[in-house]
Amino acid sequence: MLRPCLLIALALWVPLAFGGAQKYEPLSASVQAALQKSVSDSRPPRSSFKNPLEAADWLTEMSQRLNKRIPNRAYRIELLRSIHYEATRAGLDPQMVLGLIEVESAFRKYAVSKAGARGYMQVMPFWIKVIGQPNDNLFHMRTNLRYGCVILRHYLDIEKGDLFRALGRYNGSLGQAEYPNMVLAAWQNKWGYSASPPAAKPAPLSSVPQNRR
Repeated sequence: MLRPCLLIALALWVPLAFGGAQKYEPLSASVQAALQKSVSDSRPPRSSFKNPLEAADWLTEMSQRLNKRIPNRAYRIELLRSIHYEATRAGLDPQMVLGLIEVESAFRKYAVSKAGARGYMQVMPFWIKVIGQPNDNLFHMRTNLRYGCVILRHYLDIEKGDLFRALGRYNGSLGQAEYPNMVLAAWQNKWGYSASPPAAKPAPLSSVPQNRR
C-alpha cells in the first residue's frame, strides 16, 4: 500500500507542461505602461463575435474539438468565449491561440512547466511584477489568457509582425524552429477554421421566371 504522505503528494501533483518560458527583458517606460494598461483593463467583456450566428457556429465547432480535453460543457464554452475575446482584443487569431495552448499546456488549467510557467498559456510569474498587480493569479482563467495574449502581442510587435519569431520569444526558444513549427502545425491541422458561407437567400417572386402560355 502507498504511504499516506505519498498519497497526499500524488493528490497535489500537477503535470509539468511542455511549454518553455518567456525570458525577462527590460522594457522602456512607455512599453511597460502600455502593457500594464492592457493587462489591467477591467471593463466588462463584450462579445468579440460579429453576430450571434457567428458565435454559435464557432463555439459549436470548437467545443466539439475540445470535448475530449474538457468534458464539462459549460466550462468548455466559457473557456472558448474567453479565448476568443482575449485573442481578438489583442489582435490575434483565436485559432492560433488555441494551437498555442494545445502545445503549451494541452489545455490543463493548473499546468506548470519546469521553468515555473503557469496555466493555459504558460505565463512566467515575473510578468506579474513587471506589468500586473501583486494579487494577480495566473491560474485564473481570464487572467492567464489576458496575460498570455498581451505578452504574445508584445512579442509580435517587437518582431514587426513575424509570428514565427514572436512564438520563439514567447516560448523562450528564439532562433529554434521546433516550437513555432509545433504551434503552427496545431493551428493549421487541429484548430484551423473558416466560417461557413451564408446560405443563399431565395429570389423574390417577382424575379422568378413565369411559365409562358
